[in-house]
Amino acid sequence: MALLAEELVEEWLNRQGYFTIRGVRSGVHEIDLLAIRLTERGIDCRQLEVQASVRPMSYVTPLPAAVRKATGRSSANARVRDEGQIRQGIAEFIAKKFDRPEKQRIRSQLGPGPWTRELVLHKVKYEHEVALIREAGILVHRLGEIVAQLEYGGLLLEGAGGAHLTDLVMLKTDC
Repeated sequence: MALLAEELVEEWLNRQGYFTIRGVRSGVHEIDLLAIRLTERGIDCRQLEVQASVRPMSYVTPLPAAVRKATGRSSANARVRDEGQIRQGIAEFIAKKFDRPEKQRIRSQLGPGPWTRELVLHKVKYEHEVALIREAGILVHRLGEIVAQLEYGGLLLEGAGGAHLTDLVMLKTDC
């Protein structure tokens, strides 16, 4: 599902006039999408991470490393977290997904920035965590809203490289 969601997000960006690079690797780390567009003000630079699941995910961000070490729980452990654990997990998520030096280097080589930090989500279990992610400075998009924009148009272009996948997603049967 995640790769299909990335392709839909890439199509959404392309239809807005962005040139995109998907799946940029740096060692074992990956950047889901980088997007650049020339504007009258200069270069608009965006980094987007995509997390999509058919079923609501428990937490978007990992259990903090210190809690994992102290309790032996896994990073994706679904046990209820307190506010401090959620905030620390968000900080570690941002550091891993956006702030790693090699990711900063790649972005600076592609465009001078500033680069946005964006996250695309589908279904989530804890909306409070999403609010805290926004509070931490991450622009959050919902996959359903992106698909709706692709379906109803109003974007710069009518289609790009992922138009066939988008057409399949929009396919409705008269049963």
